[in-house]
Amino acid sequence: MFERFTAAARQVVVGAQAQARDLGHDRIGTEHVLLSMLAEEDGAVARLLRPLDLATARADVRRIYPSDRPDLSFTEADDEDAAALKAIGIDLDKVRAAIEESFGAGSLRLPKPAPRKRGIFGKFYASGGHIPFSPRAKKLLELSLREAIRLHQNFIAPEHIMLGLLREGEGLAARILADHDVDFRKLRADLENALKNEAA
Repeated sequence: MFERFTAAARQVVVGAQAQARDLGHDRIGTEHVLLSMLAEEDGAVARLLRPLDLATARADVRRIYPSDRPDLSFTEADDEDAAALKAIGIDLDKVRAAIEESFGAGSLRLPKPAPRKRGIFGKFYASGGHIPFSPRAKKLLELSLREAIRLHQNFIAPEHIMLGLLREGEGLAARILADHDVDFRKLRADLENALKNEAA
């Protein structure tokens, strides 16, 4: 199946892994695929999804699906929490300064986990290890192939991947699109038109 992927579609898959890794997630979901397509600002998918952009979608993913690696640095401490702690004599800035003075700057941030051992000789991969696709993300990629076949096209472009995402329709990416009032029918028609123009 991957031999049919265009260079841009392969970049979507590679970018999805990078998005998952950047967010500290242990698997690649539909949301990471969406983020990867939005990262290509000049790509047809990102243009068709405007005004939704990468920063907004990443914020949505962080809100709905927080990182597996929490940050203890107090940098995003809620103002109400900080005020409540201050009322009982605890100043977060002073606590942070004292900890960093004792243990070094940035010591409250958890380090990235070490790469897992792989292979029979226990070699480590420099990339930080492979992040697997969730079953829903795998289904999305299979549906992108079905969309290409339905449109009588022998290649899979990012637009086909987006069509697969819309067809799957139940993942976190679909939820983000729905939350931003994306009209799935209109987007589907626009994607198909873009593909017809690309194939011509």
